[in-house]
Amino acid sequence: MQINHELEAVSITAITAAQKSGALPVFELPAVQIERPRDPSKGDYALPAAMQMARLARMNPLKIAQAIADHIEQPEYIGEVTVAPPGFINFRLSTAWLQAEVGRILTVGDAYGRFNLGSGKKAQVECVSANPTGPITLGRTRGGVMGDTLARVMRAAGYEVDLEYYYNDAGRQITLLGEAVRIRYLQEVGQDVDLGADHYQGDYIISIAQEIHAAHGDALVDAPVEFFGDYAKDRIAESQKASLKRINIEFDVYFREQSLYESGKVDEVIAILEKNGYVYTQDGAKWFRSTEFGDDQDRVLVKETGEPTYRTPDMAYHLDKFQRGYDLVIDFFGPDHHATAPQVLMGVRALGYDTDFVQTILHQIISLVKDGRYVKMSTRRGTYITLDELVDEVGSDAIRYFMISRSGNSQIEFDMDLAVEQSDKNPVYYIQNAHVRCAGILRKWAAAGYDLDADMDADLSLLTNPRELSFLRKSIELSEVLEKIATTFEPHHITFYAYDLASMFHTTYEECRVLHESVPEPLRLARLRFYKAAKQLFARVLDLMGMSAPEVM
Repeated sequence: MQINHELEAVSITAITAAQKSGALPVFELPAVQIERPRDPSKGDYALPAAMQMARLARMNPLKIAQAIADHIEQPEYIGEVTVAPPGFINFRLSTAWLQAEVGRILTVGDAYGRFNLGSGKKAQVECVSANPTGPITLGRTRGGVMGDTLARVMRAAGYEVDLEYYYNDAGRQITLLGEAVRIRYLQEVGQDVDLGADHYQGDYIISIAQEIHAAHGDALVDAPVEFFGDYAKDRIAESQKASLKRINIEFDVYFREQSLYESGKVDEVIAILEKNGYVYTQDGAKWFRSTEFGDDQDRVLVKETGEPTYRTPDMAYHLDKFQRGYDLVIDFFGPDHHATAPQVLMGVRALGYDTDFVQTILHQIISLVKDGRYVKMSTRRGTYITLDELVDEVGSDAIRYFMISRSGNSQIEFDMDLAVEQSDKNPVYYIQNAHVRCAGILRKWAAAGYDLDADMDADLSLLTNPRELSFLRKSIELSEVLEKIATTFEPHHITFYAYDLASMFHTTYEECRVLHESVPEPLRLARLRFYKAAKQLFARVLDLMGMSAPEVM
């Protein structure tokens, strides 16, 4: 249940009733939207529509608000409706209804916060999509965590979601990879050869070459570069999958760029663009008339060598996405795609397709800080921190949290020292410790010899402490936060919510005891049930962020 939308419907009904009764003149209703008051003392929800209607109704906003309030049929979840200057209608949730939220959290369990925005619709989230030329590094990890978190939220919004990884397993980078591995292999057999400046130079190249030599000995001295490239990209791809799994990212679909060439999709795209009049030849290359779609210059589709540029298979890939019947496609790209991503969508429009179903999310870079110093990284030069190394040092949960702790438009400084700190300064520790404290209450309850099911019929009306009620108010915001993420495609909002929820919890925990001798038995049982619900809620929120819910720390 999303109370904000329920109240919007209630408000529209009340406005219509006021118009029918003559309390308000008849006019076409503007959009009615419920919001959260800036000052919580005013209420839990507010309707500001009277100010919007003043010109239409030619009435004072305060009188409009009162006329609407007089015609509201108060639902059970609303305890009070008040009118406040200059024309707000404020709604306060019913205390009894809030108290009953404890039972609803426990009943709904892992589905708490679900809503039906995307019911019956298919969505695809593409992220990471790193070339299979090296280990997953920090920069690619950010888009992966953002994409995976969004996919989790979109499922909570009712969408059928495919999380997809696009492997750029064709083109010059694979040739360079194959050459690098072959050279390292030849070094293994004793030949005096060196890597070029453009070759990949990380230790993983040496490891792959040693692996090939261990399996084949000197028999592949005359093997073509393609053999080494194919072997290396497959080996690296498997390693990338394993690395991402360590931070709870597992893809539903792995799509190979090479398949676009094998199926003829790339040639099909070029042929359609030529037929539609958007291709011309100049200096032996084929150019796309992207300026007709607002670009500042035309772009090369096929080089004079006959090799397509990276834009061409990307256009074919998005055509394939459209043809697979997705209602919504969300692409996560790093800072190196800020200029090129729009050009791909121009190509899709030139193919004759509407691109409104595609949302492109661009995120900024990550700076890694350790011991107060920035860590410099370069994949090709082999100087970087791999995802595996980062997991080994700070753990999966810290990586997940900090990667979505800010908007994608903002750069992130990933502080490795903070990420491992076991104190309330570390937001990961602070949030997870709320779940740990709930688990601790249940352990102490059982250790004292009490029945863990003794709270089944607890009197929840005894939960009257303002901190308990504030926490329950915060719990019902979850579906609203998830809807905001599912419509703005900005997963960082879940971290803000989780931190605020934990902050409310910790103050509640300090004040609202369960096992203390001064707590009467009926209240003790009600609070036990409250903390069971809080534990379930934190487990749900942590899972939406792809993080663990530890029992002890």
